Amino acid sequence: MKEKTIEELLVKLMRECGLGKIVADVESVSGGLMHRMYKVTTDSGVYAVKHLNAEIMKRPDAHENYARAEKIERMLEKSDIPIVPALEIRDRKMQKIDNDFFYVFKWQNGRITDWNHISKEECYKAGSILGRIHAIEPKNVERQSPELSQIDWHGYMLKAKEDAPEIASLLKDNEELLIYVEGELNKARASLPAMSCISNEDMDPKNIMWDNGKPWVIDLECLDYGNPISHVMQLALQWSGIVTCEMDVDRMVAFFDGYLEAYDNCFRGYSDIVGVAYTWVEWLEHNIQRALGNCIDEAERALGIAEVRNTINRIAYIHKMEPQIKAALNMRLNKV
Repeated sequence: MKEKTIEELLVKLMRECGLGKIVADVESVSGGLMHRMYKVTTDSGVYAVKHLNAEIMKRPDAHENYARAEKIERMLEKSDIPIVPALEIRDRKMQKIDNDFFYVFKWQNGRITDWNHISKEECYKAGSILGRIHAIEPKNVERQSPELSQIDWHGYMLKAKEDAPEIASLLKDNEELLIYVEGELNKARASLPAMSCISNEDMDPKNIMWDNGKPWVIDLECLDYGNPISHVMQLALQWSGIVTCEMDVDRMVAFFDGYLEAYDNCFRGYSDIVGVAYTWVEWLEHNIQRALGNCIDEAERALGIAEVRNTINRIAYIHKMEPQIKAALNMRLNKV
């Protein structure tokens, strides 16, 4: 049987969800680096539809993870956190059409944060939202052995020589750096205080929309429970410009200012756990696998190759900026 096109799937989705008949061309819009997003206009309204990545949905824990995120999303709605939640239709948020899975959202007007022109005010507001989320259900937990990263960089380099020559030399040239930063990541994770809270580890600038100066958090599939210290450190750095390799420590501090005003557990040893910023090595591994062919099509493989290059550059930049980051944290966020 011939597979349905995305347009045919969306027609069926909107009909079965009771959202009307599509009355304009379906528009492909930015949906992040994992999934694909479409603007769909029907005779009942305008919607954003997320088509979930088929390879991710095959993972044994995928549905459990999404169900947990949906439950937390409902908690954020009740706490008046400014989010764009998936619509609940037919008593569920995730919709299945044939063998494909979707989330449907009301279309949110506004603009995504401009990575190259992030203001200190935007950092402050984003930090405040994260603090409000962390303040919903924080708790101390029993200390457990940290989940350590164990990536075979040399093995990936050898595989790349055979299956992804586009990235082989890049992995070879940076193997020593990757081994070092993975070690720093593991040391930082071992140093984190034993705490847990609701968190949105994926609340980086691409996942906040601004409508007349008001922020709205989108892409909430990564909602989970996690360590607040790790997450605020990583997100403060992302909002400061680490991702574009144009860091401004004042933006990092502005993010912390907004965060600590909304939620302050008195922890100040952030300079000791800067290594958590190197969680990028795990995103790098995911994209190495995509570059090696573990993906749905050639377009995703090309994206994986591009992200391998981008992520290695980013890791090298963080390594270069590490002394300046630690100095700013020690000066502006004094330990107590």
